[in-house]
Amino acid sequence: MDVFFYAVPGLIMAVAISMAVAVIRRSLDMNRAWSSGLTAEARCLRSFTTTSGGGGDTSVSTTLHHVYEFMARDGRTVRFEEKNGPATIIEGDIVTVHYVAERPEKATARTPSRGKLAAGTVGILIFCTVIILFCIGFMVGVHGFFSMDDSSGGDGFEGTDLPF
Repeated sequence: MDVFFYAVPGLIMAVAISMAVAVIRRSLDMNRAWSSGLTAEARCLRSFTTTSGGGGDTSVSTTLHHVYEFMARDGRTVRFEEKNGPATIIEGDIVTVHYVAERPEKATARTPSRGKLAAGTVGILIFCTVIILFCIGFMVGVHGFFSMDDSSGGDGFEGTDLPF
């Protein structure tokens, strides 16, 4: 049963690390697109929402998606989907997209805002770091508890220097 106290925090840490990696990748992609200097006019082909959660006592989370299509500088037609864009963009609207020539499918229709991007990225990374540190602390504490239990003969009370 001891493994449960290591496996669950380990799984939580793995999720937090993968979340941090995804946030860093997306942040770097957006920064590269903004820095490339390449822009194009794109048409919003579709706007839709997805929901997750709900049921019982859980809250519902709604995410707005936009699907854009544009002609890259090399003549390719590129279609991409972007989450959490402005709710004011509807199907048929023309927007400016920023992209990197080598990876136009990583384009973004968001206006350059490096400060907001950095603040959001740092905030999420701090959150992930706190989760990881908490899990490590929990695992170290559990390890100490079980080590103390093993060294005292297994009943958990002898050798703990408790006054009772």
